[in-house]
Amino acid sequence: MTTLKATLKDDLTASIRARDELRSATLRMTLTAITKEEVAGTQARELSDDEVLKVIAREAKKRREAAEAFAAGGRAESAERELAEGAILDAYLPKQLSDEELTVLVDAAVAEARAAGAEGPRAMGAVMKLVNPKVAGLAEGGRVAAAVKRALQG
Repeated sequence: MTTLKATLKDDLTASIRARDELRSATLRMTLTAITKEEVAGTQARELSDDEVLKVIAREAKKRREAAEAFAAGGRAESAERELAEGAILDAYLPKQLSDEELTVLVDAAVAEARAAGAEGPRAMGAVMKLVNPKVAGLAEGGRVAAAVKRALQG
């Protein structure tokens, strides 16, 4: 069975051969972040595919945030590159939940929390505890929190 890290390395080799500078630079940075994560802590270790996915998700989020910062600073070319890098990384991540799918999961968690006696804005923690395991890797934390807040106010 091929690991996600091995797939990234194979894709990097292919992109270097194809002289795809953007893709090879993006994959190289991501593999560096994975290696950094592997040697962090007291003992070097191999990351599981789930852990590698978390690193890829973190790197993709960094690209989106950098693109927003560049766009706000009037550097459209840099923003475009960051978005392009983010799109390359997104291809390795599981498909994100749509707003509708997220709302359905959040509404179910809110109902479950209410049944357990948690009401109003104070129920935020209880609802997040219920919904996070269901959406892990499928929606960014900020999106989930915003959806929970909306559901609790409604």
